[in-house]
Amino acid sequence: MTTHVGRRTFVRAGVVFGLGLGGFFDGIVLHQILQWHHLLSDAGYPPTTLENLQINTLADGLFHAVTWILTVVALFLFWRAYQRGQSVRSISILIGSVLMGWGIFNLVEGIVDHHILQIHHVRPGPDQALWDIGFLVWGALMLGIGYLLTRRESA
Repeated sequence: MTTHVGRRTFVRAGVVFGLGLGGFFDGIVLHQILQWHHLLSDAGYPPTTLENLQINTLADGLFHAVTWILTVVALFLFWRAYQRGQSVRSISILIGSVLMGWGIFNLVEGIVDHHILQIHHVRPGPDQALWDIGFLVWGALMLGIGYLLTRRESA
């Protein structure tokens, strides 16, 4: 049986992993594949010129570097938990903690970048507020479902 401390350590690793995966999904799918926005596309650098596209590509690359670092940190946190005998053998807790991290990513990124700083929107255009709100709802659902999954085996 895993201790409370071991469980908390494992969940923390899963949350960090979810932060990285959420960032990778956002950057790969929304920035690169769908090309709906770039990191700075509404911050005075619309990708309408080669120079602005280069600035946005650099910003997107730095963003990906941060998500990569989060993913590597999560790997080391999982490894440390395993070495200390604190790994949890529960798919519910693993998936739940990853969903929590991804949901936190969406909520923080959505509130800060889309609403406070307004450096970009999920999908710019006439319905951009709906896309931004949908992104927050998606994040809140992932966080809530993830929390429930991690708590499911707590008894």
